[in-house]
Amino acid sequence: MNEFKPVQFVDVALEGQFWRERLETVLTRTIPSQHVQLGKHGILQSLTLPNPPPLSSPRNQHNFVQMFWDSDAGKWIEAASYALSHRPEADIEARIEKIVDDLENAQAPDGYLNCWYLQREPDKRWTNLRDNHELYNLGHLLEGGIAYFLATGRRRLLDILERYVDHVRKTFGPNPGQKHGYCGHQEIELALVKLYRLTGEKKHLDLAAYFINERGRQPHYFDQEAAARGERPRDCWAKRYEYNQSHRPVREQTKVVGHAVRAMYMFSAMADLAAELNDDSLKKACEVLWADVMTSKIYITSGLGPAAANEGFTEGHDLPNDTAYAETCASVALIFWAHRMLHLDLDGRYADVMEQALFNGALTGLSRDGEHYFYSNPLDSDGRHSRWAWHICPCCTMNSSRLIASVGGYFVSASEDAIAFHLYGGISTNIRLATGNVFLRETSAYPSFGSIRIEVSPDAPAEFTVKLRIPGWAHEAEASVGGYPVDVTACTRNGYLSISRLWNAGDTIALELPMSPERIYAHPSVKQDIGRVALKRGPLVYCVEEVDNPGGRVQRLKLPRDARIETVERGDLFDGVVTLTASAQRVEDQGWGDSLYRNAPPIASDCRLTALPYYLWNNRAKGSMQVWLLES
Repeated sequence: MNEFKPVQFVDVALEGQFWRERLETVLTRTIPSQHVQLGKHGILQSLTLPNPPPLSSPRNQHNFVQMFWDSDAGKWIEAASYALSHRPEADIEARIEKIVDDLENAQAPDGYLNCWYLQREPDKRWTNLRDNHELYNLGHLLEGGIAYFLATGRRRLLDILERYVDHVRKTFGPNPGQKHGYCGHQEIELALVKLYRLTGEKKHLDLAAYFINERGRQPHYFDQEAAARGERPRDCWAKRYEYNQSHRPVREQTKVVGHAVRAMYMFSAMADLAAELNDDSLKKACEVLWADVMTSKIYITSGLGPAAANEGFTEGHDLPNDTAYAETCASVALIFWAHRMLHLDLDGRYADVMEQALFNGALTGLSRDGEHYFYSNPLDSDGRHSRWAWHICPCCTMNSSRLIASVGGYFVSASEDAIAFHLYGGISTNIRLATGNVFLRETSAYPSFGSIRIEVSPDAPAEFTVKLRIPGWAHEAEASVGGYPVDVTACTRNGYLSISRLWNAGDTIALELPMSPERIYAHPSVKQDIGRVALKRGPLVYCVEEVDNPGGRVQRLKLPRDARIETVERGDLFDGVVTLTASAQRVEDQGWGDSLYRNAPPIASDCRLTALPYYLWNNRAKGSMQVWLLES
């Protein structure tokens, strides 16, 4: 297993313009506005016992009401705590403390803490793990409690949740009198691994392993549970246990199926456990499932899940653009999984996907103003798809903010004698190696430009290795140390350039990652993209929007295969962005009149096409959008 460990977000300062701007928006607008929305929609009130608030959410198509308000509060605490680590704010801390007061008051004497059940159905707790998210809620609360402790040193919330975890440990397990179950929506496993890493108490790791190992075993727990409720198991609304990845034990799963977010959370936990327990069988299962996603089930934007019906996967190569579900939460969770796979094997292919998901799938979910969101992320829109201020299921809102506020934790990892850079964008950090402390500052205008400078300053001269990720899209990368060139081809293995030497304070590495625009084509089995081309530059996927391409819907644009694609720096757009432009054609409707069909092809007029990074779409005027362009 890989000896590298990630440098925590609290130890990484974001200094580059791109991430500072996004972080500032989250700190000043997103997190405060989310708290307002949590209050407006009764979610904060739902934590205040004993009087339950009116149900503010209607039943969905499966006759469920939202029973997982606790998780929304937990994710907000987590995001707000990450924000506090960047800039302490008494008001935000007071709001967190008010939620902690409510949770402390609500907790049952035996440690149980789920506000829905304590308020409305106290006799039914732990009776429907398949559908009702009790352990999922605990997982997000626990991650929030850990983040709050790391940011502030306050542990009252963590103490409350550890009492709840003790209750769960007594309730679930392999022994007689315990429930042999697991949650229908995976998440608790991730939180338990984090708690183990914080406390060093192996009982938390053992409980996470139990939930993963028990999943899908026969007799099936959800069948037994349904029978105990007086229901027929086959009447489950989802019909098949592939929906929540409990159709077979996790090590026997070879195809990625079902709800995309649940799958990504589960695979992330499997990778965590593979690393902590040195479990090769879990590692192998992760590798098999990773290959299935990468070869047939991921959008170019890193979106996951084409279907709204199950918020997830169908068959391989089914990647429709206009109806793509591609939930924001799924791309965020893919980042979690890729980051964990990267720490099983330091392999650039995992970092490539992590970067792809970060810049294209996840960032799209949050608007530039920081207060509007995408739940689903299509790659083709007629103009009707737009951002919303809130959602009946607001999971993606806090997933976006907690990712951005903690993004520093994805940049760098370290072992005893090496430092590895996975992402670029302007950071500084101090890292402790076996040879002593090393200060690093990475300076760049990434992802717009690929010129990167890294200052390496150990407290005293020391020998160690610095590894720099060379992205898969970066052809003919160049590097130098102190002005002396490095042979990138000879020194690069598994996507990482290794530079080993005696380092002195002030040494500098220069890395050039060429960012020429390129055309991308989909496998012919993706029938929706036959005859189409997508544009990419560096880590960014591009799209065309109607606001930049006047004349009607962009679906009528055609890009000639021999058209030269040029870059244009636009300082007037979104505080500076690089657009792509090319000579193109627009299909016209001249001469058609009322005819639906005719025996002459339509006229195509010459025009100039402008494309901008996909993550920025729908931040201006409403209009059509397209990633995959017709090619002529």
